[in-house]
Amino acid sequence: MSSPQPATDELLSIARAVALEAGALIVEARRGAVSVAAAKSSSVDVVTQVDRDAESLIRGRLAELRPGDGFFGEESGAEQGTTGLTWVVDPIDGTVNFLYGIPHYAVSIAVVEGEPDPQSWRALAGVVVNPASGELYTATAGGGAHLDAQPLRVAEATSLEQSLLATGFAYRAETRAEQGAAVAQLLTRVRDIRRMGTASLDLCAVAAGRVNAYFERTLNPWDHAAGALIATEAGAAVEGVPGARADHRFTLAAHPDSMGDLRVLLAEVGALPPSQLP
Repeated sequence: MSSPQPATDELLSIARAVALEAGALIVEARRGAVSVAAAKSSSVDVVTQVDRDAESLIRGRLAELRPGDGFFGEESGAEQGTTGLTWVVDPIDGTVNFLYGIPHYAVSIAVVEGEPDPQSWRALAGVVVNPASGELYTATAGGGAHLDAQPLRVAEATSLEQSLLATGFAYRAETRAEQGAAVAQLLTRVRDIRRMGTASLDLCAVAAGRVNAYFERTLNPWDHAAGALIATEAGAAVEGVPGARADHRFTLAAHPDSMGDLRVLLAEVGALPPSQLP
């Protein structure tokens, strides 16, 4: 029999403390020279030593504070736990921004119940912190979302022509070509497009009403685990391909009343995965 699960506020407190500690390490490291340590899925999908150091810190702290929990991180992989909880971690979301000194990147930490699979897990708490700006986004399941101490609320639904959309691009050249063609068509149908380079912060931007919607293909679980909870708790709908939750195939976040029109538009311009296009 598994032990009783801790309160979500306790889990959030742990996530916040660990994220802030990792953020401090990242800020200090950015004062010096930063270089590419390795490439992953393509030559432009890079990792720095700071990514690895930050994840090592996070993994170590969580092992001390929550022994027995599972871990699922971008840089060091997965480790199954015994408690039914898993920490889903991106030590630096927006590594290219970090590499170039663009102050828009994040530490993203979520704790989920169940298998570490976006289609089945239940997110309990999430933190996304931008170490460069100090902005701290948090949420707990059923407890609302906050930016620092201020409650967050998604922007009211509006027409597509008045909607500001955020998106991101995949690392594979072929997928980027498809995405670029879709965005070119979108530009004449919406207020404007923002491509800021950090998926977790894009989801938080939906939560904060800074953009009306966000969509992207090829996200990994650690890219959206915390941000999706924050957006959901701020009143957004966060969905994937029809009938599924957000995952690597597709992620879309917006006011619930805007989702239908957005899906039609994104299908029309070819922004959905090829298997989902009409």
